[in-house]
Amino acid sequence: MDFTVDSATPAVQASFDATPAPRLRAILQSLTRHLHDFVREIEPTIPEWNNAIEFLTAVGKACTDTRQEFILLSDVLGVSMLVETINGQDAGTESTVLSPFHMTKSPARALGDSIDEVGGSRVCVVSGTVRSTSGRPLAGATVDVWQCDENGLYDVQVPDVQPAGNGRGLFTTDELGRYWFRTVAPSHYPIPTDGPVGALLNATGRHPYRPAHVHFIASAPAHEEVTTHAFVAGSPYIDSDAVFAVKKGLLVDFCETTDSELGVRYGVEPPFIHATFDIELEETAS
Repeated sequence: MDFTVDSATPAVQASFDATPAPRLRAILQSLTRHLHDFVREIEPTIPEWNNAIEFLTAVGKACTDTRQEFILLSDVLGVSMLVETINGQDAGTESTVLSPFHMTKSPARALGDSIDEVGGSRVCVVSGTVRSTSGRPLAGATVDVWQCDENGLYDVQVPDVQPAGNGRGLFTTDELGRYWFRTVAPSHYPIPTDGPVGALLNATGRHPYRPAHVHFIASAPAHEEVTTHAFVAGSPYIDSDAVFAVKKGLLVDFCETTDSELGVRYGVEPPFIHATFDIELEETAS
């Protein structure tokens, strides 16, 4: 039959009718409907459509083993955060985006170890407790953390400056569900702008900055895993995160302390920055 503006969508949707997997069939048919509606609304010219294809091709070419430009694109369009919000825990600590820099495994470290291997100028201690939403401390929970250095760069961005694994650590909570580690005070930073996503931000007049934060993935048996951030309260760009990931419940005070007893507990010399970030995990449905 003739392929027309009106017949296009049902024709393509029908082509997926025999898809054996119901979920895949539903996804493809819904995608077809929304994508066709978008094209009918915008009415792109052929050069514009070719530009769109060239842009997506460039995004793919920018991806490497240590850089995920498609995640970055998903982030700046707010899709990553929307998916996280839809799939987040019903209770407990709120989730945020994974980010494009969780591309390498965090090295296993002992409680109290430093993840700062390059000697940042502002020592920071992050501590907290992982609990079930029922309030029970979760011994043996896994806490995967990663962050940029004080110059706003991750190890995978400057491998000639930072050793692999700098700013990363995989910790296991103690018998009381506690974790703690030393690091450098996190900094706000720009997402990578030297690729097609950066060109998109530049073309639309959007800034590329993220507020200062530490990334976390916390997990424990029989509980939902959560991917989240501890955002530095008062950091620049808290109200305009380039990837839309800030939630009020994740704002944490990173405060300078001269408490000598606290310094002895964590093995650091005052003054230093201290932040407490407790994490609650929701029990999985039995």
